[in-house]
Amino acid sequence: MSKLIVKAEEGNPQSTQVTPRQRKLRSVVWNDFTKELKEDGGDIATCNHCSRKFTGASRSGTTHLRNHLRFCASYERAKRKKLDIVRGQSTPSDEKSPGGAIVVHEVVDGNGVLLMEGGSSQIQTFNDEACNSRSQLSTVSPVLRCRKLRSLVWNDFSKEQREDGSLVAICNHCKKQMAGGSRSGTTHLKKHLGKCLLYQRSKRRRGDVGPAQSKWGDTELHVGTLSLDQELVEQDLAHMVILHEYPFSIVNHVGFRDFVRDLQPQFKLMPAEVLQESCMKVYEDRRLSLFEELSKLNCRVNVSAEIWSSGWNLEYLHLRCHFVDEDWKLRRKVISFWHVDSPQDSGIAKLMLDKLTEWNVDSRVFSAVMEESSAGEKALDELVQLLRPRRALLLDGALFHVHSCSHVLNLIVQDGLAVIAELVNKVRYGVNLVRSSQAKLEAFRAAAAAARAVGAPQKPLVVDDLSRWDTTYLMLTAASELRDAFVGVATGDEGDVLSSEDWENIKAVNECLGAFYLLTEKPTPRKSPTVNLCFNGMCGIHLSLKTWSGSSHPLVNAMATKMLGQFEKHWGLTSVVLATASVLDPRYKMKSIEYFFRLIYAEGSVAELKIGNILLDFRSLYDVYAAAKCDRSSGEFLASSAAAAEETDGENNGISRGSSQNLMADLRFGLDQYLQETSSSQPMKSDLDLYLEEAVHPSLKGLDEDFDILAWWKNNAPKYPVLAEMARDVLSIPVSISSPETGSRTKTLYHNHSSMDPITLQGLICAQDWLRSEIDESTLSGSTDGLSTIFAVDR
Repeated sequence: MSKLIVKAEEGNPQSTQVTPRQRKLRSVVWNDFTKELKEDGGDIATCNHCSRKFTGASRSGTTHLRNHLRFCASYERAKRKKLDIVRGQSTPSDEKSPGGAIVVHEVVDGNGVLLMEGGSSQIQTFNDEACNSRSQLSTVSPVLRCRKLRSLVWNDFSKEQREDGSLVAICNHCKKQMAGGSRSGTTHLKKHLGKCLLYQRSKRRRGDVGPAQSKWGDTELHVGTLSLDQELVEQDLAHMVILHEYPFSIVNHVGFRDFVRDLQPQFKLMPAEVLQESCMKVYEDRRLSLFEELSKLNCRVNVSAEIWSSGWNLEYLHLRCHFVDEDWKLRRKVISFWHVDSPQDSGIAKLMLDKLTEWNVDSRVFSAVMEESSAGEKALDELVQLLRPRRALLLDGALFHVHSCSHVLNLIVQDGLAVIAELVNKVRYGVNLVRSSQAKLEAFRAAAAAARAVGAPQKPLVVDDLSRWDTTYLMLTAASELRDAFVGVATGDEGDVLSSEDWENIKAVNECLGAFYLLTEKPTPRKSPTVNLCFNGMCGIHLSLKTWSGSSHPLVNAMATKMLGQFEKHWGLTSVVLATASVLDPRYKMKSIEYFFRLIYAEGSVAELKIGNILLDFRSLYDVYAAAKCDRSSGEFLASSAAAAEETDGENNGISRGSSQNLMADLRFGLDQYLQETSSSQPMKSDLDLYLEEAVHPSLKGLDEDFDILAWWKNNAPKYPVLAEMARDVLSIPVSISSPETGSRTKTLYHNHSSMDPITLQGLICAQDWLRSEIDESTLSGSTDGLSTIFAVDR
């Protein structure tokens, strides 16, 4: 209770006046309130910003005044105005932590109301402005407080200040920004770490680094001990060995052991035998997953086979499965890599059938591609004979044996190079002669620089690789452009020196080879292009060969004639498969076939006959799919009818639902029967007829190559159900145009794999393929050798 002071008025000692004693207003809340005396003697507190009045008696305290400031709009506007003034006067001399972040200070009043957050220079400016503008009963100034970031959550967040003065907390892992002011707390930051995948991955991969310290301003932050995930690191080591073909004995190499010990002393390297078991576990886990996926697959698959050899004169069958998964994504998986006992006999065909049966896809194979010459032809013919008794082939195997476009092109170019072999040998001799000594090479470079036009780029001198025809084309191209330099340094036997006629022949034949090179090197929109992309290119080659075979240039004529014979030898069956895929391309349908065939076959009757045969073959294949779909629908209907009959019998034996429900069922059955009888006379169009009658899908200039045909069929499968099943099987046939290699595509195993037992070897080859398909290309960071092996073998 306030003490009273009694004062006597001057000149009237009988009169007295009672006034309260003046108490010190210690709370800084009075910087924003004015205490006044009411007429009745009570105290009131008036807000300096909104003029609202509150009780100001000492017994009432100041809590209600602090609460008012938290919601006072005028107070907030005044505070923001002061912040704007400070921001305009701030300098870059704010304190920073050792990591470069701004040290965050807060200005709070005695009420705990946050007045400002920022650097020290901003705080000082704010203090001066605030103190100069206040004329209150108390002269208490705001308190400057450097808040310590005590929570360990700040080990994974960085606190930064925006341009508007607000604070944000940025995750060090995913860079997500969240509220970082002191009022926001840290609960939302901890919840984010619980959901941040990058943080979880980093946490799992970090070993036990022991206690560490970092600083935020002048505050030390203690990082807790992180545990090592031994199992995860062992799994990563197994993945590394599989992906890059490291030997199991790498764990015994001194350099590798020292590296691991220095990197993480607590990680215990397993023996080579345990590493081999870990690699086989990776194979087994993914094998079971792939087997389950193939078992549930409701479409056919296509297979491609290659023969690999080892340094011990052993041959292996490399079998790959191609299919479109349930999400309409093109997939290709290696399913077998096994030693062939008798490759010249029927061993390849029997081994292929055994492996297809092992994976439960022997009755669902649409086509097979094998690019080996005589052995491959014989193996696929024998495989057809083995599959026919199982009634697993479409059209009795007419579309089973397919030739890859890349294989056909390789054979064609090899025949063409055989015609001009003498000319190529002269160029190769000249290139090797120039590169035989440094003096000749320097003289050649000087001659090339003198002959080169001003501003023209310098062309490198290329030596070809006999196993790749594209390098021969590049060698001829470079030599033709550097013709003057070759003439200037011409040496050697007279028969090996290129004459003017030779150079003209090189230019002529190289233009023909350039068409093949551009076709094979044309970039595709996807990593694994579908077969529909091949028809137009192969028709272009066919038309070009027919044109060149009528050329007046003797060498071009001879080369093109031999190449055309090789092309037409494989074009028969290949054209049917490629044309079928072209019809399934909604951008072309039959239009592309009509256009190219009328150009290739000069006689109109021949062209129309070819077009009619393609449409007839397509309808025959469509009828097979339509019949299969009808059989499945009938089977499903019979199964559902049987289930309904059993349910009705159970109801009749138990509690009947009444004769009225049976009557309704009879009426529905009668209605269905009536609809079938009355609609049978009305012709119904198949989805094939509807598809061909509709206009082609519009092609946008510049975006045509990015067209995703699988996505189109996924979206239109309900509209064309039978055609969608055909598209799913046909578009995964592996006949795409790949890189230009020679007709001999035999791959070679190196000693590291050649000495392994067959089971381990198959596990490593298959697991390598499966792991590579799981790796996201974005994780490679643009590196071209991110998935290369220690032998740098192109597989």
